[in-house]
Amino acid sequence: MKPNKDFDIEFVGLKLGLHDFEYKIENTFFQDIDFIDFNSINVVVKVKLVKKTTLLELNLESKGSVELNCDITNELFNQSVNNSFDLVVNFGQEFNNENEEILILPHSEHKLNIEQLIYELVTLSIPQKRIHPGVLDGSLESDILDKLNELSPKENVSANKGEIDPRWEKLKKIVTDK
Repeated sequence: MKPNKDFDIEFVGLKLGLHDFEYKIENTFFQDIDFIDFNSINVVVKVKLVKKTTLLELNLESKGSVELNCDITNELFNQSVNNSFDLVVNFGQEFNNENEEILILPHSEHKLNIEQLIYELVTLSIPQKRIHPGVLDGSLESDILDKLNELSPKENVSANKGEIDPRWEKLKKIVTDK
């Protein structure tokens, strides 16, 4: 993947102090990097760069929403995105990104591409299990949800009476007979 030059920050010409950048992230951003988990996206990423004599301090904040499919019902819903990330950029002999909070760029570098940082900032703010809010609060009416409830295991009648399954009794006996 070739880095997108729209996300380059040329820090050599900047004065010491605070500099603000803003990026509007839409579908084309993720289509360009072949990431298809989102139906649509509308996120604004604000970058605050503090240039100091020997290092750069970056703060990235994302706010917006992403349209996803629910993992349970496959219904579309909007997931809010609100995340932030701090990064210190230092300079050294060679490129090193082993530490997630410190990035080392070669002394000869004059720009920083933040496309990968934005990608990680947005994708990591989405929960692993994507559940429609209507499923959680019980307000969603869906044929799939009705079918899942119909097929879910029913409570054991003997468990309600306080009886214990005889198989569990024998297993408990094995543990206590040592």
